[in-house]
Amino acid sequence: MLMRTDPFRELDRVTQQLFRGDGSPAPTAMPMDAWREGETFFVEFDLPGLASEDIDLDVERNVVTVTAERPAKEGSVEMLAAERRRGTFSRQLVLGDNLDTAHIEASYDAGVLTLRIPVAEQAKPRKIEIAGGRSDDRKAIDA
Repeated sequence: MLMRTDPFRELDRVTQQLFRGDGSPAPTAMPMDAWREGETFFVEFDLPGLASEDIDLDVERNVVTVTAERPAKEGSVEMLAAERRRGTFSRQLVLGDNLDTAHIEASYDAGVLTLRIPVAEQAKPRKIEIAGGRSDDRKAIDA
């Protein structure tokens, strides 16, 4: 599942979202939903107006990083309204050890990036068989 253990990472992410290196406002964050269905964890990111080639997905250990870029308008364009931010923006998720990051599947459709992350085998509930009967030591004690 998602873990929020490093407040400084979250502060750094928010600062990057609010300001670029030159102090100007940065592109807005990509909204996200996350949920679990059975043995699969889903994450969806809203990235409207981007091609799949504009999105980069990286996994390092248990950190998933989604980076996207909406390029600036080229040429001598006079913008009449500019509510959709341009530039590069990213989002990081810290996943728990109970998810299998080696088998993440990603798809992009209608402006939504969907990640399917299976629950790791060691994190799935399982039955443990209990050995029954009397052991030879117990039989010797009873005799």
